[in-house]
Amino acid sequence: MSLFRDPIFFAALLSLALVGCTGADATAPEQLETPAPETAPPDAPVPAALPASAESIVAAPDRSPEDRALDDGRHAAEFLTLYDVKPGMKVGELMSGGGYTVELLARAVGSEGTVYGVNSPFILDRFAAEPWAARLAKPVNANVKRLDREFDAPFPAEVTGLDRVFSVLVYHDFVWMETDRAVMNANILKALKPGGLYVVIDHSAAEGAGERDVKTLHRGDEAAIRAEIEAAGFEFVSSSDFLRNPADDRTWSASPGAAGDKRGTSDRFALTFKKP
Repeated sequence: MSLFRDPIFFAALLSLALVGCTGADATAPEQLETPAPETAPPDAPVPAALPASAESIVAAPDRSPEDRALDDGRHAAEFLTLYDVKPGMKVGELMSGGGYTVELLARAVGSEGTVYGVNSPFILDRFAAEPWAARLAKPVNANVKRLDREFDAPFPAEVTGLDRVFSVLVYHDFVWMETDRAVMNANILKALKPGGLYVVIDHSAAEGAGERDVKTLHRGDEAAIRAEIEAAGFEFVSSSDFLRNPADDRTWSASPGAAGDKRGTSDRFALTFKKP
């Protein structure tokens, strides 16, 4: 009879095979330990944290009640989303005032990004010195660089490669303050990287108003402002309606100190330009 048909021999052969596969102290399959998961080598890059959403930035519990009171009128989450402000970006804001928008931007670009907040000596002396200093003292704004400069030269020569520059509800002020806007816009163009965006949001004056309402009603002429910026070499990209209000008759002052309970309800245009 063949040895392979002998039950005793076959059992012995099977036993030797098990010893060879599992070692002298063979363990039943159900008792084998699950292999430990692989770990990255010590020098492996650590995955970056997911960027905070615009909604979570606006909902951050350490934001002040005063800032929160402005959010609905400013459409804060939509603002951050529409202009795609991301961690690590370098952005600037003209006439930052007390810093409401600067802080939103600082939270959006994160610790790896930088925000340049520009205020002129006139604006600081008139109303912004104390709230601006208090804003910059907050730890969340550690990535904000304070620039006390005239608006026709908002950024020093070493500030280049910006991803975004924002002018939020203040372009009409540049007009009545007689800022040299041609020089200002040329300097903004220079500070941006190719493809960088220049965003101008302002209260709408009546169509064709020109400079008539810039000081009395604190409103700007959309067509005139667009023409000025395009003349500086910017390429017009788009106009957004997220701050439009057709019910606004554009006859009242949109200045924060004069608007009263109408604050945040003015019709506002939002123009985006690109550095070619």
